[in-house]
Amino acid sequence: MDRNIRTIDDVLKLLDGLFAPEADRWTSGGAAWWDGFYADRSRPVPFFVAKPDENLVAYLDEKLIAPGRALDLGCGPGRNALHLAAAGFQVDAVDLSPTAIAWAEDRAREAGATIRFHCGDAFALTPDESDGPYDLIYDSGCFHHLPPHRRISYLALLDRVLAPGGHLALTCFAAGEMGSELPDRAFYQQSALHGGLAYTPESLRRVFSDLTEVELRRMRDEPPESALFGEPFLWTALFRRDG
Repeated sequence: MDRNIRTIDDVLKLLDGLFAPEADRWTSGGAAWWDGFYADRSRPVPFFVAKPDENLVAYLDEKLIAPGRALDLGCGPGRNALHLAAAGFQVDAVDLSPTAIAWAEDRAREAGATIRFHCGDAFALTPDESDGPYDLIYDSGCFHHLPPHRRISYLALLDRVLAPGGHLALTCFAAGEMGSELPDRAFYQQSALHGGLAYTPESLRRVFSDLTEVELRRMRDEPPESALFGEPFLWTALFRRDG
């Protein structure tokens, strides 16, 4: 007889287990999937390019954010972490995939950038690995891969490490463009995430209602010759933690 549910963390782990193994792209169990995804650096994947997100560059150019300490969630090959470091941030960057981290470290060495890279689950990092407080938490495509119940973990991470006055900036799938638009309960009924969840502006505002919205817009489309990455199937959002 199994009667192990005692804490919120126990409930979250139980819900994790409802998903098929191939749907796990958010815990350490998903590392192998992402390793396969990043194994071939020559693949024509849009965000494999060594270009920062156009919204991140705009936030800095428009002085909506200022250099400080930054945490890059789901950093992949490190393109945004590198831009933050070049802009004067002290950067921690985390990703589940050892292959992605190795690629990011190669890019950092080539650029002469000092970035602390961590391989693992962002929700399970020790204080030595991700101690905060951070003036900026940047998330380019991590949030939309979380199952609904892991939004609780995401918000708890913000509560723990985002500094008062600090900012959360993220990009995620835009409803009507990319990602699944099924209701939250359907993902548990089907044991799948269908590649990621789509969000509307209203749903993002609801999830992050404890933060103050600074900007929420569609990501600008950037042509191949641009020095920036931009795809219009994504929302870009910037929120501030007051207090």
